[in-house]
Amino acid sequence: MTTVKYKKVKFLDEEEKELYESVERGEWVSVSEEEKEKDLAKFRQAYKNTFGKTKSISLRVNETDLIKLKAKALEQGLPYQTLLGSIIHQYVKK
Repeated sequence: MTTVKYKKVKFLDEEEKELYESVERGEWVSVSEEEKEKDLAKFRQAYKNTFGKTKSISLRVNETDLIKLKAKALEQGLPYQTLLGSIIHQYVKK
């Protein structure tokens, strides 16, 4: 019987350790080419929807609303213009 020795691995955090251990236990499986292509098509469409051509506009907004919008954007780690564009996109796609 042969024993395999693993080198000692240093983890950045608990999440990384859990991921490593799940891979070692064989919990991850490869996806088929068909599934891969389907996912890639979905991601390409999401990219086009998110990063399509943009147009600059001028917009007058209540100062209080703008302050609140900037605060919400900061909470989400986004520039406020990106958050506003996302809100508009979600509204018009319905």
